[in-house]
Amino acid sequence: MKQIIFKLLFVSALLINVQSVFAQTEDADALHETARSFMRQGDYPNALLALDKALTIKPGNVDLLKDKAFVYYLQRDFANSISLGKQITAGPDADVQSFQILGLSYKAIGETKESDKMYKEALKKFPSSGAMYSEYGELLSENNNPDAIKQWEKGIEADPSYSGNYYFACKYYAQKGNIIWGLLYAEIFVNIESFSKRSDEIKNILFGGYKKLFSDPTALNNAKQNGNAFEKAVATNLGKLTVLMNDGVSPEALTALRTRFILNWYNGAGKQFPFHLFENQRILLQEGYFDAYNQWLFGTTENLAAYDSWTKSHAEHRRIAGGRHLPRTGTRASRFAATGSCPCC
Repeated sequence: MKQIIFKLLFVSALLINVQSVFAQTEDADALHETARSFMRQGDYPNALLALDKALTIKPGNVDLLKDKAFVYYLQRDFANSISLGKQITAGPDADVQSFQILGLSYKAIGETKESDKMYKEALKKFPSSGAMYSEYGELLSENNNPDAIKQWEKGIEADPSYSGNYYFACKYYAQKGNIIWGLLYAEIFVNIESFSKRSDEIKNILFGGYKKLFSDPTALNNAKQNGNAFEKAVATNLGKLTVLMNDGVSPEALTALRTRFILNWYNGAGKQFPFHLFENQRILLQEGYFDAYNQWLFGTTENLAAYDSWTKSHAEHRRIAGGRHLPRTGTRASRFAATGSCPCC
């Protein structure tokens, strides 16, 4: 009888303890949500109070600590943000976001040396993180380090679905006069990140790149003479189609040119250089959506009123032209993703 009573008392105490733990967890989660609400309102002192209370229940919780470091950053208390960020990134639970928050504070105070060291450490820990390559490349670029493009292209190879590396790479190549890769990376980018301020920016670069391609003969000639085999094949194919731009660069003219390009590509170089962006273009062409796709890419940049008129007169393609049902090219369109190796090497 005593044993039964003892067992019942033990089970009862255990249940009370479990319930207490769950209650504390719920309280910590509620406090975390309260803190985030204060953060959204810009009430950083109260956000810190809520986070500190939650940390008394869940000491060392990395999600709470990350938000605390981020609140310090938002308060422009970079010293405390960096101090806490170092503590977090040194721990076993540190994730990519932990390093990103620390990187923000380093950037805010212009701490290049420590920032460089941190990104190298982060990439050792997360070698497949597109975000880390993108941000490290941005740091190098801001300091005029020519190795920036190497980081962005490593990021594309490691994580082809992450948009940031295409964003920076296409701008880099457009500025350096390598129009071929500027165009390719720009188009992949807007297929991944379709509706943002950055996508509008890159659409302008994409359309401007095609205009420059056919207004400056040296652009294609440089690629033919100095490019690798893949670039030469693309440039040679485009060079045969310049007559299609005689009346100017427009969405309609680009649709005609890009249609002929794809047909020619798969009757020639496409066998030697599998490239998923071109494969997706061919699929859109076969399914009858290539015209709508090109309107979506170039129409809003070239003439918004004309684009609106086009969508009204092509109601059956309106959702396609808005990008809503386009194949997500970028999730598998990296020049590396198609073949497992870079076609330019």
